[in-house]
Amino acid sequence: MQATKQIVKIQHPPITEVKSWLSGRVFPAEKPLIDLCQAVPSYSPPAELIEHLKSSFDDSQTFKYSPDEGLSDVRNEVCSWYQRHYQGAPTSDQLCLTIGASQAFWLAISALCQPGDEVIVQLPAYFDHPMGLQALGIKVVYAPFNPETAGQPDIETISHLIGPKTKAILLVTPSNPTGAVISPTQIAAFFELAQSRNISLILDETYNAFIGTTPHLLFNRSDWPNNFIQIASFGKTFALTGLRCGALIADDKFIQQALKIQDSMVVCQPRITQLALEFGCRHLDDWVANNAVTMQQRHDRFKTDFLAAKTNFKLIASGSFFAWVKHPWEDLTGRLAAKRLVEEANLICLPGETFGPDLEPYLRLSFGNIEVSQITEVVGRFQEI
Repeated sequence: MQATKQIVKIQHPPITEVKSWLSGRVFPAEKPLIDLCQAVPSYSPPAELIEHLKSSFDDSQTFKYSPDEGLSDVRNEVCSWYQRHYQGAPTSDQLCLTIGASQAFWLAISALCQPGDEVIVQLPAYFDHPMGLQALGIKVVYAPFNPETAGQPDIETISHLIGPKTKAILLVTPSNPTGAVISPTQIAAFFELAQSRNISLILDETYNAFIGTTPHLLFNRSDWPNNFIQIASFGKTFALTGLRCGALIADDKFIQQALKIQDSMVVCQPRITQLALEFGCRHLDDWVANNAVTMQQRHDRFKTDFLAAKTNFKLIASGSFFAWVKHPWEDLTGRLAAKRLVEEANLICLPGETFGPDLEPYLRLSFGNIEVSQITEVVGRFQEI
């Protein structure tokens, strides 16, 4: 039995691939493996959230289905969270709780596009997005990466890429993999571009809690539902990555169509995840803000030390959980460069080409798994190569 040619052409999951390189390897205590590969918070949810979930096990309802879109009380609490953090919010019927941001993305694209349609994707692209689009038979139209602007999307370039089959512009802010943040002014301009061309602006805002300011003001606009779709994640926000905690936010009529897919795909977000999300939105603003400061400190320390060290690697962009660096080996692909780091520096990170075409000179580093105390060691290992 074989998969379709369409699926065979898709790259393998990059993190799984990179971690497979570790099979059979033993790393010495004096130079242990340091994981710069996956953007998973090194910290756990707070004790009060864990205790809250433990107490929910005594309630038989915890183990039952919820409505496809999620429990009403939870969605209302999420909307209140948006009001505080975005100075505007969707209504509860404009929100569907999902199993992570990835499932929200699949709902959005499956409801919006059909095979043969086109979606404009800014390079470097979060790898799950092209993989999902390719699986659905949707053409990916890449906006090129410009290292001189740290990969920030250019509105004129993207405007010229819009064609008769374009359904959406897809942007990620803060970017995964570069960490670059698109400003509220730029986001408003992209929304107005989408509006003028009668297409959708899709924003994946998985790391929105880590930028220290209001991400944008689109939810203040009465016309946002006409051309805006948000892919949301609370997995990083509340350290719930294993519970798969996401949301799709869009016009209520669009949500109603997406629920047809939700029901046939997963039915609903697990109740235990919804209970964690509700608690986090209601009680953990200060805890999240403190973690945002911690992540900013990791980033700032890495950037300062990395630039001061004058390694053979060039820092192209950074922010939030990530650094996007150019490796020094012109004859090596990103995969071979990343393998060399495993072999010679006991570091794992992601190859640039997993984030789109023509990105072989680059590597993505993530600060999620490391503490500030490890950064000196990380930078030192780059100096040794």
